[in-house]
Amino acid sequence: MTDYAATAQAERHRSRADGDAAARPVYEMRSLHTDAERMEAVALVEDRLGWLARHSLPVPARTDIPELFCNDTQAVGLFEDGVLLACMILALDVGTGRGNSVGTGPGLLLQHVYTLPEHPDDMARLITLWSSDCAARLGRPHVGVETYTSSEPDTGPTCRLLNRLQDMGWTVTGTAVRLGEQVIRLALRAEARPALRALIGCAVPPPAPASTDSNEDVS
Repeated sequence: MTDYAATAQAERHRSRADGDAAARPVYEMRSLHTDAERMEAVALVEDRLGWLARHSLPVPARTDIPELFCNDTQAVGLFEDGVLLACMILALDVGTGRGNSVGTGPGLLLQHVYTLPEHPDDMARLITLWSSDCAARLGRPHVGVETYTSSEPDTGPTCRLLNRLQDMGWTVTGTAVRLGEQVIRLALRAEARPALRALIGCAVPPPAPASTDSNEDVS
């Protein structure tokens, strides 16, 4: 989504601001503050995992992912009018960087990224735009994420997902094994997008360093 498209989408929602001169953003990325919001995130992750299984798409083997959103203080959500559309756990790369073509140095990590199934808005694109801007504001050169893959990542749904993410600016930087499962690493260059804040408000505190055994995934 270009800055023009983001601005156009924000304009389509101006009426929600009840005539205020300075319309509030359509979306907001913020921490999960209450038990109700955390339980909403748990339900969203469970719904997405069930959707993936029903569509024969790669599903992580670990069973505790939904519960992570009950306890992790770095969990954040993308909201629209108080409704949770996506959730994830943020962290900062503790190493010297993955040394990829996107940039070197510790990046912003998106861990356990899950979106509301079959929502009409393009959550992946919104998260892409927001995370690139967030990384720039944090002084990080890039964003990192990992996605689970099937045994044949060059065909089928995994290939289509990777092609879509690459069209949005993500670069495949390698593969890894997490808890016995193969994942594909992707990186996105940080880019300041001041105009984006009319579309996506941000109230996310600086993330903490990632633990050495943490992993990222996007669904």
